[in-house]
Amino acid sequence: VRPEHTLLSTTAGDWQGKVLVAEHLGSDTFLHIDVDGIGTVTARGSGDFPARAGDIVYLTPDKARIHRFNESGVAHL
Repeated sequence: VRPEHTLLSTTAGDWQGKVLVAEHLGSDTFLHIDVDGIGTVTARGSGDFPARAGDIVYLTPDKARIHRFNESGVAHL
């Protein structure tokens, strides 16, 4: 899932994770998040999204935009 295809929240969402790195870049904030059972996910939020390394955040991916691949790396529709 691309960073711009996730909704970030500090209170609720489909996936819970711990922020590894928070990059506050003006109009955008990019978070590198360790999500249990998934691995590291990068998500993009607003420039004033209140998160820093160590915080717990929640992500809700846009299910229509998740790209799935099989173990051979072939796109799975």
